[in-house]
Amino acid sequence: MNGPGGTPPRRLVVLRHAKSAWPEGVPDHERPLAPRGLRDAPAAGRALAGAGRVPDLALCSTAARARGTWELAAAEWDAPAPVRFDPRLYGADVPGILEVVHETPAEVGTLLLVGHNPGLEELVLALAGDGPDDALDQVRLKFPTSAIAVLSWHGPGWRSLTPGAALLTSLTVPRGRKPQDG
Repeated sequence: MNGPGGTPPRRLVVLRHAKSAWPEGVPDHERPLAPRGLRDAPAAGRALAGAGRVPDLALCSTAARARGTWELAAAEWDAPAPVRFDPRLYGADVPGILEVVHETPAEVGTLLLVGHNPGLEELVLALAGDGPDDALDQVRLKFPTSAIAVLSWHGPGWRSLTPGAALLTSLTVPRGRKPQDG
């Protein structure tokens, strides 16, 4: 479905990093994925591929748990997208995240953003002017680890993405399976 002037929709896919561990003495930036995160991150990659949401470009926080989420998710795709690790995404608020997103080249149609709460939850709520059913209420309640929100809008470039301009088209929380005892 094309928008005004025949422009195809742009998609911002927002992925909160998978569940992280809290090892004693490890700085927050270097915290690794927990066992559940190691299962959920590939499930997120499979969910994105299954929904046709493999990005043209990924922007990822430099934190270890975000990088690990990206690596495990992208490993599920036939051809992983190029990725830019940006330290500004670690601990960023909505204006900071949007500053990074606005730098995205205009030819990118689907952008994946891998980062942290509360910034990502606040970003989804700020950008989504509307959404299906109770998806926005679910985000307001909780945007858990490995959550994937897909925002869609029509615009000439990424700088046109502003608060209230997008539609929250889907919200999923993929979970990997625990290994069976035996």
